Amino acid sequence: MMWGYGYNGWGWMWLVGAVVLVCVVVLVVVLVRNSMAPSRGREAVTTGSPTARHILDERYARGELTAEEYREMLKNLGGGA
Repeated sequence: MMWGYGYNGWGWMWLVGAVVLVCVVVLVVVLVRNSMAPSRGREAVTTGSPTARHILDERYARGELTAEEYREMLKNLGGGA
């Protein structure tokens, strides 16, 4: 007698292997999609420190500056108008 260690015991191994394979494939797909997707709710990572123009634009976007203040500071930076 084999007491469950014969063919019947190994008959389910193909199912376990298939489930593991599917899990690995799903994990790889999720990781690739997340790494390639644009970040949502996060600021883009820049290389280096932000420029004065970038900081000025952010302050204006947050409403910390009026349009007149923004134009004056932009003019002082040499950025136009």
